[in-house]
Amino acid sequence: MIMAWFIAKPCALGLKVQANGPQKAQPNAILEKVFTAITKHPDEKRLEGLSKQLDWDVRSIQRWFRQRRNQEKPSTLRKFCESMWRFTFYLYIFTYGVRFLKKTPWLWNTRQCWSGYPYQPLMPDLHYYYIVELSFYWSLMFSQFIDVKRKDFGIMFTHHIVTVTLITFSYVTNLTRVGTLILCLHDAADIVLEAAKMANYCKCQKLSDLLFLTFAVVFIVSRLGIYPLWILNTTLFELYEALGNFPALWVFNVLLMVLQILHCFWSYLIIKAAYKAISKGKAGKWNPLHVAKDARSDVESSSDEEETVPRSKAPHSAVATNGTSGANGTNGYLTGATSSEEH
Repeated sequence: MIMAWFIAKPCALGLKVQANGPQKAQPNAILEKVFTAITKHPDEKRLEGLSKQLDWDVRSIQRWFRQRRNQEKPSTLRKFCESMWRFTFYLYIFTYGVRFLKKTPWLWNTRQCWSGYPYQPLMPDLHYYYIVELSFYWSLMFSQFIDVKRKDFGIMFTHHIVTVTLITFSYVTNLTRVGTLILCLHDAADIVLEAAKMANYCKCQKLSDLLFLTFAVVFIVSRLGIYPLWILNTTLFELYEALGNFPALWVFNVLLMVLQILHCFWSYLIIKAAYKAISKGKAGKWNPLHVAKDARSDVESSSDEEETVPRSKAPHSAVATNGTSGANGTNGYLTGATSSEEH
């Protein structure tokens, strides 16, 4: 993460990535207390009570809570830095994996993954590859609890658990040869995805669209084509033919099948996003990354975001009921600036 701020941040500012996050909600002691101590999503009954207490209409209070929730979302600058850090890591580890694997016999013949098993030496390059990948996925799993919780938190957490378990289990049981093939195959699509996200944050729409389409092709081909035909074929059939039945085989294959189910789910979302964009006929105007990631939207939005001045139920009253009065009694009111909706 040091790289993210000392290298990625100057790059982002040089590319004129927006540094400020969503618009901040106007300070209000009463609403802030409810937000921090009681609930971030007040129900209808509580909204009605706050409406009477502040002399605001319900819609304005809902808007305040929406802006306050968005205030905790990461800025575009921060998201760019995180994507650049991930892009750099994926590019490095994928390049390392390719350079390592092209010298190994099991890249060209997967039956070599099981030759001499379980008495296969652990080469230093392979050990390094595994430790770096395992460290990275551990960091992703823990960072989920620090970052803003997204709507697909459960799915991503499941993915990280399965990935860390697979890497650890294959290392302990010395199934590392096929493990290196799986790791390298999965890193390929992630490079393009992070590049597409960076282009999107820089508002390079055409480049972002092109990279997203490239990502979609690479993801579907690698996860729905190469993965089952190359990886699952050798772990389900070639491994059984070479070594027979043993407990680790089934545990390993169950984890690989869970991963394949996640691949199918994400491929469905990608195809759905592409179909939705094409069917709307908005080439050059649609944002495929946002269509694909509707379920992971960082900023809440609604059709009434444009109107941010709270409408008082008694507009002629000069008294703000949160304890401040007179011409300066605006502590309970939002300013007239428009709210920020991420595009």
